[in-house]
Amino acid sequence: MIPTHHRTTVVRGHTIFYREAGDRQAPTIVLLHGFPASSAMFRQLVPILAEHHHVIAPDHLGFGLSDAPGVDAFDYSFDHLADLTEELLDQLGIDRFAMYVQDYGAPIGWRLYTRSPERVTAIVTQNGNGYEEGFVDAFWAPLWRWAADGNEEDGRAVRSTLTEEMVRWQYTHGLADPSVVDPDTWLRDTARINRPGQPEVQLALYADYPRNRDLYPVLHETFREHPVPLLAVWGAHDEIFGPDGARAFAKDLPDARIELLDGGHFLLESHLDEVAAAMVGFLDRVAQAPLGADA
Repeated sequence: MIPTHHRTTVVRGHTIFYREAGDRQAPTIVLLHGFPASSAMFRQLVPILAEHHHVIAPDHLGFGLSDAPGVDAFDYSFDHLADLTEELLDQLGIDRFAMYVQDYGAPIGWRLYTRSPERVTAIVTQNGNGYEEGFVDAFWAPLWRWAADGNEEDGRAVRSTLTEEMVRWQYTHGLADPSVVDPDTWLRDTARINRPGQPEVQLALYADYPRNRDLYPVLHETFREHPVPLLAVWGAHDEIFGPDGARAFAKDLPDARIELLDGGHFLLESHLDEVAAAMVGFLDRVAQAPLGADA
């Protein structure tokens, strides 16, 4: 098995942790994790992709093993997390890359793409939303209301997502057999997002999340003006970002590949083989396609 290296570097005064594997001369794929996870969610996928790719999987600031300054020391927003990711890639000398985005990784990745579409060779979105159709109202309605007016009732619902019960739910909902998910996943994530000062970090990102919706028209215009090969591989039973969110990518990228799997939000914990096979086949077609052609 190709080894995964666990590295750190300093970006704008903050230590950023990242996983790296594969030949640095091979095409790069950047893996961007979601909430409440870290690059650990890619621990089994990285060696598979590294057989033919150079793989970079960072922990966003405030997550995993990267620095986690409090809200008084860093202005947490998706714009600023994207700034750090962009500078990390610049430091590593990565000019062009494919990317895999999931959950929070999506709005970070969309910013990288809309800022410099010529750098992005392909996109794999795994339950990484880019359209209004993807939002499951039962999950998101309290957050929209709380972000708008800060009311206490919805605030309690929003804060409940930081509990072990709700983090576990994120990993296990939508699965016919939840026992396939390693409990270390939700126990690790729950502990990290509840370190002193970290609930406030997560609430700051929740408060900023509606701004991601404002970015969607720009994203869709960029899809149309700078088409990119895209694979949406999605857990069909996700109760956070529903399958209509996957189908919606075909509105602006008619050649997008849509694959719905019999799983939930964190597919790599339950359907690693299926996701990896879909990705490898897709990326191989992208690599073999003539310049400017759809994969």
